[in-house]
This record gives sequence, C-alpha cells and structure tokens, in this order.
Amino acid sequence: MNKKLAAALSGGAVLVLTLSGCGDDSDDKVNDWAKDVCDQVQPQLQKIANANAAIQQQTADNSKPADVQKTDSAAFQQISKAYKALGAAVKSAGAPPVDGGESTQKEAVKELNASSVAYADLKTKVDALDTKDQAKFADGLKDIADELTKISTNGDQALKKLQSGDVGSAMAKQKGCQKPTASAPPAAGSSASASEDSEGSETAPDSESSSKSASPSASASEKS
Repeated sequence: MNKKLAAALSGGAVLVLTLSGCGDDSDDKVNDWAKDVCDQVQPQLQKIANANAAIQQQTADNSKPADVQKTDSAAFQQISKAYKALGAAVKSAGAPPVDGGESTQKEAVKELNASSVAYADLKTKVDALDTKDQAKFADGLKDIADELTKISTNGDQALKKLQSGDVGSAMAKQKGCQKPTASAPPAAGSSASASEDSEGSETAPDSESSSKSASPSASASEKS
C-alpha cells in the first residue's frame, strides 16, 4: 500500500545530488561559497535519504496501516525540517559571486522553504488518515503520493539555475553536495522527531541548508 509513495519519493527534490565531481576553473570566491553551502547541506541530505529509506521499508503489502502512518508521519516531518535547514543554509551563505547571484539565491531559498511547508502538510494529511479502514487508508496514501509527485516535479527551476554554470561546477566538487547513502532510517514516532530536533540544532543555526532536486532514494521506484 505504501509502494506508490516510495516510488514518488524516488523522484523527490533534493539539492545537488545529481551533480558529479569534475574539474573546472571556478574562481576561489565561487569555490568558497560552494564549500560554505555544501558543508551545511550534507547533514540535511542524509536526513532526507534516511527518511526516504524508512518509508521504503514499509512497502510490504501486509504492512499494518498504523505502522505505515507512524513511519510516514515521522519521515515527512524529518524531510520538512531538512528542507527548512537547506533553505537556511543557502540564505546564510549569501548570494553566490556570479552574475544574477542574488536573485538566484533568493528564488532557491523560496523554493526550499516551500518544499518544507509542503512536506509538513503531507505529515498533517497522513496523520489524519483512518488506519482502521484499510481501503480508505490505501486511497489516502494514493492521494498523498500524487501530491508528492507534484512537489517533486514542480517548482525547482531556481534550484536548477543555482546548480548551473560556475556555481554548479563548484558545488559538484564538494563532497557535502554529493548523494549520501541512507544509513539507519529514523525510528517512526516521537523518537525520530527527538533525534531529528537535536541533530537539526547542530547544523542549522538560524537558517538551514539548500539545494537541488534529485533522488536520495533512487531505488524506491524499483520497489514499486
């Protein structure tokens, strides 16, 4: 019942995960900006990858609705906070030292914050599903998966622009902006939120981190 949701997550937007390292002649100012952003980005990308992995683990047909709801709710909350932190990271780094850098930065921050709000909304919706009626619950998950697909495919133009040209090349060289491997998924429920809150306070002072759209869990679609 959770397979479509996991598949939708495989196309989820997340920063510069599509970038691959390569040499370039970006100047020191651009490289310094990229390092500043990517150092803050990595912990948030890791949280998103782990949250996606947790949802993938609840894709069995015999998964109990209550367990799926608990896992998905915790995962959406974690992803929402990670996107907020991503937006804060891009904002705190300032405008990239390239032509049009200020407007590109502002639009990227706006998109990341919008994604944070969207995932928080998905958490609210999954929390409201009726777990006692499996058919209705499955239909509700389908609607949430459809919304997730829209979040993943819309509104990432500014992030794509941020990752283009000299800035994109500089970010691609930074280890912090490379795709992470999911480690232990967050435990569903309050423990996940607690650990997430404590981690979030370390990485995002008053802002949080940013980046583009790629798939932290590219294997999700295979499971669908």
